[in-house]
Amino acid sequence: MQSVSQATRSGSYKYFGTSSLLLPRLGFGAAPVGNLYTSISDAEAGAAIESALRLGIDYFDTAPHYGFGLSESRLGQHLPSRREQLVISSKVGRLLVPATPTASLRHGFANAPAFEPVFDYSYDAVMRSFESSLQRLQTDHIDILFAHDLGITTHGQKHPRYFRSFMEGGYRAMHELRAAGVVTAIGLGANEWQVCEQALEQGDFDGFLLAGRYTLLDQSAAESFFPMCARRKISVILGGPFNSGILASGVNRAGPFYYNYEPASQRIIQRVAQLESICEEFAVPLAAAALQFPAAHPQVCSVIAGLASPAQVEQAISWINQVIPGEFWLRLRERDLLTPDALLPVN
Repeated sequence: MQSVSQATRSGSYKYFGTSSLLLPRLGFGAAPVGNLYTSISDAEAGAAIESALRLGIDYFDTAPHYGFGLSESRLGQHLPSRREQLVISSKVGRLLVPATPTASLRHGFANAPAFEPVFDYSYDAVMRSFESSLQRLQTDHIDILFAHDLGITTHGQKHPRYFRSFMEGGYRAMHELRAAGVVTAIGLGANEWQVCEQALEQGDFDGFLLAGRYTLLDQSAAESFFPMCARRKISVILGGPFNSGILASGVNRAGPFYYNYEPASQRIIQRVAQLESICEEFAVPLAAAALQFPAAHPQVCSVIAGLASPAQVEQAISWINQVIPGEFWLRLRERDLLTPDALLPVN
């Protein structure tokens, strides 16, 4: 990739596992430009994407699920002219089936195209999904292809069936795509590290996109999953650094407050209040700490933040580059807000 940009000056690019891909410290999460929770225009989405490109962000993560093709299509309108300088990740595991919408907000996406996302991890479905993504993104290759949302958190009792379907079918398809050179790296994009460990026990993956499980509120991924990745020389992209927004906005305001897509418990609200108190003491924005904490772990090669406007792009870059004194992190550890073995950022 090109030289370290403004977006990543506080930490250089890292390889995605043993692949040839170098990822920046901060990536562009493209769910919001797929109308996540709120509808935005094509022009607004394009302004956010162009702002990211102008300010040096060169990794974009998307999925067919994000706006039922809308996120990929909007990226496809702006990224092709710079394609060889960019890393793009997308996902498989859902097919978009034509539907007649009855509500403006469906599966968290507002005023999205008339499709229904249907889980399917089979060989044929993965191949079909991949080809459709290429068309929407207007590209001939996808750098990282993730199997999307496997795990008990999403599928409950259906997880064993979906996981078996993936390992017997979709996983084989992803391997073939990587061998053909139309995909550079493969992995899982998941909301739980447990299914990533399960996948590592049965297959060969380059890395993972893990949402919300190594943050200021949840460091569980460091217990066994990160050490397993280190042994296998596998990298992790950390999504959801704000745990559904509570680590971006804090709790010193009117609610409601959400944590991992659900209303936050009183325990979580109290913990965020403690974090905010220390942030105020050191004049550190809570969101800056939330972005920088996971980026400090050697297994984390990039942190992606969902962005929907030029102002949000600029704010995220400011947060990732904020100078935070070492005493701040030590204070979090002293107050038992970080686990004893959590790696502390160094500016």
